[in-house]
Amino acid sequence: MKILVMGAGGVGGLYGGRLAHAGHDLTFVARGAHLAAMREHGLLIESEVHGNVLVKPVKVTDDPLTAGTPDVILFAVKLWDTEAVAKQLKPIVGPNTAVLSLQNGVVKDDILRGVFGEQALMGGVAYVGTHIACPGVIHQVGTMQRLVFGEYDGQRSARAEALLAALLKAGIQAELSGDIRRTLWEKYTFLVGLSGTTAAMRTTLGPVRENPQTRAFLFDLMKETVAVGRALGVNLPVDYAEDRMKFADGLPATMDSSLHHDLKHGNKLEVQWLAGGVVQLGKKAGVATPCNRAVWDILALQAQGRTLQP
Repeated sequence: MKILVMGAGGVGGLYGGRLAHAGHDLTFVARGAHLAAMREHGLLIESEVHGNVLVKPVKVTDDPLTAGTPDVILFAVKLWDTEAVAKQLKPIVGPNTAVLSLQNGVVKDDILRGVFGEQALMGGVAYVGTHIACPGVIHQVGTMQRLVFGEYDGQRSARAEALLAALLKAGIQAELSGDIRRTLWEKYTFLVGLSGTTAAMRTTLGPVRENPQTRAFLFDLMKETVAVGRALGVNLPVDYAEDRMKFADGLPATMDSSLHHDLKHGNKLEVQWLAGGVVQLGKKAGVATPCNRAVWDILALQAQGRTLQP
């Protein structure tokens, strides 16, 4: 199986690195200092739980068109780059190529579908805590490296089965979903709550869930998300926000979100597709989303990457 990883950041670097280390034919697309470090030193994945993995040499390029037509594209760029990067990749997407986005949110595949068409697309959800520690180094936080994916028609296709086998061989906890749209909204529900509270309140999950007022806000963010999903026909249980609160109570108090990490480091934020995505989809569905609107408004001045003032 020939795999192209478009975006070698925390998520693409972790899953791609594990697949390459397991011996699969994999090419990364990276840029800047990260690209230079990977070419010179390889790709290092740091994990206190799973052990460090060094992929060296590593196949990496800044021009995906030189990689040929892959069997699978793992699409892991930031959400604001989705459409432009997808158009760049279109010439190498063959009739049997599968495009699997590992990005956050639920609108990503609508954007990709508009570029590649329905046939190419598989839906996917990545559960992992990672970031680029320094050029050429991916640092994993926690134990989870799970990937749930599947065809939008719910069938267990040959390409999905082949990718599943490759992921399992690489030691990744992977599984196929028979309702990938619901799977996407399941992650989205919790991600919206976690990212919205930790970024808006500048803290980790522990303090949020321990304070009655902030705990209620976390619950309301997720409850709004569930209401929007159900209004759009997603098969979420009516009490799914309650389920996610129980899930949140079992997580480490130090649990954080990539949105808060980006905020602290002055990076651009994906808030438009997280809390903002709930607001925009809520308008289409006729569902009020005041709490998510509050998060989107609170973070608006930092959304383009301005550094927080002291």
